[in-house]
Amino acid sequence: MKNIDFGNYLYQLRKENNLTQRFVAYQLDVSDKAVSKWEMGKSKPDLDKLKLLSTLYNVPLNDLLEIQEDKKEIKISKIVLTGGPCAGKTTALTWINNYFSKRGYTVLFVSETATELITNGVAPWTCGTNYDYQTFQIRLQKIKEQIFDDAAKTMKNDKILIVCDRGILDNKAYMKDVEFKRILKELGTNETKERDSYDAVFHLVSAAKGKEEVYTLANNVARTESIEEAQKLDDKIISAWTGHPHFRIIDNSTEFEEKLERLLKEIASFLGEPEPYEIERKFLIYYPNIKELENMPNCTKVDITQTYLKSNDDVERRIRARGIDGDYLYYLTEKRKISGLKRIEIERKLTQDEYLALLMESDNKLHTIHKTRYCLSENNQYFEIDIYPEWDNQAIMEIELSSEDQEIKTPEFIKIIKDVTDDESYKNYQMAKEMPKQLVKRRLK
Repeated sequence: MKNIDFGNYLYQLRKENNLTQRFVAYQLDVSDKAVSKWEMGKSKPDLDKLKLLSTLYNVPLNDLLEIQEDKKEIKISKIVLTGGPCAGKTTALTWINNYFSKRGYTVLFVSETATELITNGVAPWTCGTNYDYQTFQIRLQKIKEQIFDDAAKTMKNDKILIVCDRGILDNKAYMKDVEFKRILKELGTNETKERDSYDAVFHLVSAAKGKEEVYTLANNVARTESIEEAQKLDDKIISAWTGHPHFRIIDNSTEFEEKLERLLKEIASFLGEPEPYEIERKFLIYYPNIKELENMPNCTKVDITQTYLKSNDDVERRIRARGIDGDYLYYLTEKRKISGLKRIEIERKLTQDEYLALLMESDNKLHTIHKTRYCLSENNQYFEIDIYPEWDNQAIMEIELSSEDQEIKTPEFIKIIKDVTDDESYKNYQMAKEMPKQLVKRRLK
């Protein structure tokens, strides 16, 4: 078993017993750092410590030994396939199953909850209010996803892909923002947590936008939207998911089969088939109108704190706290450059404890980067605009591409100064080397 998986198991056991790392360290006569390393997968306890842990956590020693040595590392990826009405999701699900099953994945599908409820009599027009219906749908969605998550952890295959036919944030498109936030609060969660609980989100654009001649209501009894309504709903769904760290929009610029091929390519790239690479372009832009951005329905604000860790020359390691208004999720990212545009990138989510432990490995030669990111969905593309507190007349705009020659449709209100994709001085890593005063000097004069 990989160290990180065994470490996660020890972490879960400690949490289930409501114990702190400090208490465990005291009981085992080791340092807090030793317990942290075990749970981070950087080392494993020896046999004597395993015996003490089995007593402390009330689990058989043989279970610890068996899990430590024999259990396979399981990679579980959970993605959302969403889209506007008549976007091709049903066919896409079949393609996903065939394509990734042949590549060794066990593919699990969480069926569309709205269709399941509506076709069985539970609908916005049969419940007391739309608010009641949306509450029922979100509750059922969460239960279904949890069951699939738990089931995946018991499976023998080491590559599992959970595909959610729509996710929690789709509900936001069918109600007022204040109502959506209220439901999540009643369920003890929040929008950031629910949105980013999925590893990636893929949106298929409705045929009502660009392929009106094939738009139909015939293949889904729960669908009632006209072309105009479908267009507006497609925009609302895109807006609902804007802000996710890995959001891709698959438009109707090609025939349907090629559209699905582009979807498969995006999913494969995310999963790392054959390698987890990203293709990114970066531009220095004039400082945007912040008030205008914040008033746009297709733009979401995210605060990011980025800390670089000690690493060798070939790999860049960093941790991030990402969220808004005190609701944060944490990530560890490792990057290795292949070419000017192309990099291998591996990212995984961290618990808050893991994040705090990794902070101890921060590179003291590099300053922590603080920035506000505006995630913008425009022209069926996904832009990230980074605002740095040291700059007041320029910013950075990034976009991830599906190919190195993909056309970029820059929003009209964005004014580009220059392409800085290959300019090392505008990399976050390089900027972290500079003192804040030096960054201010680099502002556009």
